Amino acid sequence: MSRSLSLLIPRWLTPYPAKSLPADVIAGLVVGVLVIPQSLGYAVLAGLPPVYGIYSSIVPVLAYAWIGSSNVQAVGAVAITAIMTAGGLHGLAEEGTTQYAMLASLLALMVGLILWGAGRLKLGWIMHFISRGVSAGFVSAAAVLIFISQTKYLTGINVSSNTLPNALNSLVTNAHTLHPPTLIIGGVTLALFLLNRYASKLLWQSWLPDSAAKWAGRLFPLIVVIIAIIASHLGNWSDYGIRVIGEIPYGLPQLTLPLLDSPSQIITLLPRAGLIALIAFVSSCSVASTYARMRGEKFEPNDELRGLGLANIAGGFSQSFPVAGGFSRTAINVDSGARTPLASIITVGVMIAALLVLNRSLAPLPYALLGAMIMASIISLIDLDTLKTALRTDRLDAMNYGATFLGVMIFGLNIGLVIGIITSFAGLIWQSSQPHIAVVGRLAGTEHFRNINRHDVITYDNLLIMRVDESLFFGNSESVHLQIQGALNRYPKATNLVLMMSAVNHIDLTAQEMLTMLNRELMAQQKRLHFSVIKGPVMDIIKSTPVITELSGRVFLSTVQAVELLTDDDPNNDQYPKIQTTEFV
Repeated sequence: MSRSLSLLIPRWLTPYPAKSLPADVIAGLVVGVLVIPQSLGYAVLAGLPPVYGIYSSIVPVLAYAWIGSSNVQAVGAVAITAIMTAGGLHGLAEEGTTQYAMLASLLALMVGLILWGAGRLKLGWIMHFISRGVSAGFVSAAAVLIFISQTKYLTGINVSSNTLPNALNSLVTNAHTLHPPTLIIGGVTLALFLLNRYASKLLWQSWLPDSAAKWAGRLFPLIVVIIAIIASHLGNWSDYGIRVIGEIPYGLPQLTLPLLDSPSQIITLLPRAGLIALIAFVSSCSVASTYARMRGEKFEPNDELRGLGLANIAGGFSQSFPVAGGFSRTAINVDSGARTPLASIITVGVMIAALLVLNRSLAPLPYALLGAMIMASIISLIDLDTLKTALRTDRLDAMNYGATFLGVMIFGLNIGLVIGIITSFAGLIWQSSQPHIAVVGRLAGTEHFRNINRHDVITYDNLLIMRVDESLFFGNSESVHLQIQGALNRYPKATNLVLMMSAVNHIDLTAQEMLTMLNRELMAQQKRLHFSVIKGPVMDIIKSTPVITELSGRVFLSTVQAVELLTDDDPNNDQYPKIQTTEFV
């Protein structure tokens, strides 16, 4: 086989394990059937006609199956990219129009190009700079806005959902447009979906075996959809003012280039596409890496960037909106037995069948049911457990969560995410500017040194040992200087100061100047500065600087050496040389 031809064949297909075929086929069929109504709902959430949810689950899924990093991740229309699409296109075109759909496809293309380019530049490490607090706060706030946005389908009230203040204002202003029949259908189906999701023990497990109860819970939404379609058709619900999705266009998505009304639209959409790309990547990586660990498979973030990028680029040319890896559909895919991306290809076959066979059958489906389905499923994305854990163990990340959540609720998705990221970096800078420095002593009978406030240790009148627990840079050098001066004032008998540098990975120019000044101050007081446990790369930086060349004391390979020499009765003891830089590693 030629090399060019081999590049066109997915790696999971060379060779394909035949024993995986039955499991992949079953999983693909199950996922395809179960996510049809979900896909319709997410398209509505994005402000598009329902059929676009199915379009987004065809060509992008095939593209990801070809080059994506995960064997089991199910890519397609998901809640978070749907609500970000609606937010990103808000005010640029009227929802549901041809222009709006074209902008959604353009947005998918731009998201794909950003992700693909990031993958080529190997920027997968970026995901590590979105803190858990920021990502959880963003997803939770987005989930609340999604929940609010669906009230318009359950009540008939036109509710603006891009921010909480706008939503409350529009809800009060338009309350008179409440449509009781729509509310009854939406309320009943929402209650059924919530019972199925959160009262499964009572609903199913109380009388079914565990395996049967699990599948009953998964099939229940589909059964409700079928019953609603039949009831709507027989009862002519649309005649009572209840909105239904209408006949879905027959045929496959058209391959077309997103057209622009003006080049300025690219400039307008670029920052919004960047934020969607970031969130799509972080959420997809979270899902894919989790299942890769569970299955003992390798996960490469840069491959995920390229896979998601290609999926969205393909979607941009096939009437899609931005896609990502879905939490719920991936869980169903795995639980149904999927082993390779062939399962996703089977799912695509189900979606195509829906377009070609079920397009008229789905017409009586009420929007109220789709809204109720989204509201019931989106509640699980409100992550309060992370907030509770952060409040107990990491107040800084709890602050990141709160700032992101409130920012999204008050100012919208894009500005809210930026607020969260800025807050997290500000917190990181503040934390780095307040490094922990401990006065330490020796544990009796050992060569270990520990914080005198936490352990019963041996200390020395003429020797002050301090452990620096942070790299030294311009942002914290003054704080370090003040803490050292405070310790010297508390221990005036100490004539030797030893700084343990085991946790210091870098010393910048400002910090070098601070250490040089500290050394001169100590010399003026007839005291000496010493260092211990300096890492080799750090020594490479400072060995030719005044930090070392003007050092009044010595550099020790270990703190034990420093103690043995500096507590010796002979102050001229030269058992250890002043410095041997070649020994630092």
